Amino acid sequence: MNRPPFADRIKDLRQHISATLLLHLPPEQQHPAELHQAMRYACEGGKRLRALICYAAAETLQIDARQIDAAACAVELIHAYSLIHDDLPCMDDDALRRGKPSVHAKFGEATAVLAGDALQTLAFKVLSEDMTLSCDARLAMISQLALAAGSRGMVGGQAIDLHSEGKSLNLAELEALHVHKTGALLRACLLLACAAGSRIEASRSNALDRFGKCIGLAYQIQDDVLDVESSSSALGKTAGKDEARHKSTYPAVMGMRAAKERAMDLFASARLALGIFGEDAAPLLWLADHIEGREH
Repeated sequence: MNRPPFADRIKDLRQHISATLLLHLPPEQQHPAELHQAMRYACEGGKRLRALICYAAAETLQIDARQIDAAACAVELIHAYSLIHDDLPCMDDDALRRGKPSVHAKFGEATAVLAGDALQTLAFKVLSEDMTLSCDARLAMISQLALAAGSRGMVGGQAIDLHSEGKSLNLAELEALHVHKTGALLRACLLLACAAGSRIEASRSNALDRFGKCIGLAYQIQDDVLDVESSSSALGKTAGKDEARHKSTYPAVMGMRAAKERAMDLFASARLALGIFGEDAAPLLWLADHIEGREH
C-alpha cells in the first residue's frame, strides 16, 4: 500500500514520537517526583528534527518504522539532556528554552543536572530493550549513539565550545567544533537507521553519513545566521547569546553573505549525496528543503 508523502505525515510522526517518549519517561508523580517532572518538562515541545531524520532515513532504506522507534526516542532523549546541560549557568547560562524557563530556571540547578543525567541513561535503556531488533542491531546502535554523544562527539564539542570562549577561531577550528557539538548527533540519526537494517551496503551507509555531515554543518551555520537575524521571541531562547559570551560564529568569521553561501553549498552537497537512492530518498530530500527554509 502506498503511503502519503513524508511531508503529509510530519504532524503524525511528531505526535507519535512524543507519545513514545511519554511511554518511556517515568510518571511525574513517581518518587522522586521533582526529578521525574523535570525530565518530562525537558522533553516537551521541540521540532523533533532528530526523530524525523531517523524515520526519513529508515524509509529511504526501506526499513519498517517500528524498527526505528527506539532510536528516534533515544536521540530525542539525548538531545533533551544536552539542552538541559547546555543552558546551565556553568555552560551557556540561558534561562530560556523553547519560549519557556529552562529546566534549571524552573527546577533549580541540582535537579536540572540530575534530570539531564537521567535522560541520558534512559536513552540507552530504551535502545537495549527494543525487542523488534536483533541483539547485534541493538549493540551496534548503542555503540553508535554512545560514540556520537560522548567525548568524541557532542560532549567533546561542548568542551571545545567552552574552551573557545573569548578566542577567535579560524574557519577550520569552528567547523571542527560544530562537527562534534551539533553534527555528531544528527549523523547518528542516519547511522542508527543503517544499524537497524540488515546488511546495508557500505555505499548506501556512506551516502547517508555524507548527507548527515553536510546537513549537520549547514544546520549550525544557519543557526548562527538566524541568531543574528531573528528576535528572541522567534528563537524561543536568548538572542545574541554567542556574541555576548564572545564566541566565534560563522557570520563573525566569514561574514554574513559568505556564511549563507556556505550553508547553501552544504545543503546542495547533502542532496547530491542521496543520488544513489533515487526516488526512495524523497523523505530526506524533503527534510533538507524543510531545514534550509526554516526562519527560526
